[in-house]
Amino acid sequence: MLHNSDLRIGQLALGKHPALIIVDMSLGFTSPKSPLGGDFNHVIQTNLTLLTLFRQKNWSVFFTTVVYDDDTTASVFRQRIPDLNILSRNSEWVNITPQLSPLENESVVEKHWPSAFFATDLVQRLNQQAADCLVITGLTTSGCVRATVLDGLQYNYPVFVPEDACGDRNLDAHQANLHDLHAKYAHVTSSRLLIESLNHITS
Repeated sequence: MLHNSDLRIGQLALGKHPALIIVDMSLGFTSPKSPLGGDFNHVIQTNLTLLTLFRQKNWSVFFTTVVYDDDTTASVFRQRIPDLNILSRNSEWVNITPQLSPLENESVVEKHWPSAFFATDLVQRLNQQAADCLVITGLTTSGCVRATVLDGLQYNYPVFVPEDACGDRNLDAHQANLHDLHAKYAHVTSSRLLIESLNHITS
C-alpha cells in the first residue's frame, strides 16, 4: 500500500497575477485579549511584509473576517466553538488588526464558516481581477487557513502558503497541517523564498 510519505509531489508555478488572501487577521484572532486569539505578532509582521509587496506591485489583496448578524447563522459551528459568538457585527473583534488596515480599494470578504470561499463571492472577485494563483496567509493554520487553501485548490488555483505568515494557537496543529497541505494541496514555503519568487514575476 502506498503511504502518504511516498506520494510524489509535482511543482506548482506562480502565475502573472497573484492574489493575496489574508485570512481572519481580525482582532478576534490576533489579540491575546480575545478568547479566540493569541500572541501572533510575528504573523502580523510577516503579513505586513507581504502586504507591502503586493501593494507595491499593484496586485490583488483580499482580507477575510468572520461576522455574525444573528444567532442562527452557522449555528452548528458556533455550538461547537461558542467563543465565535463574540464576532458580532458591531464588536471590535471583527475589525482587521490595525497594522494591516485595508486600503479603500482592498476587499474585505465577510464569512460565517471556515473557508473564505464558502457562501461568499470571493471566487467571482478573483475572476474579475484575473487572478491566476493565490498566496494564502493568516489564522488559524489548522482551521480557516486550511479550509481556504483546500477550496482554492478546488477552484483550480495554484496555492502558495508562506508558513511564517500563518499561525495557530496549537503549534503541533500548525506544523502538522502545514505538512499535510504541502504534501497534497499547496506549495508551503518560507515568506523569504516566496517573496524572492514573487519579485521575479514580470508583467
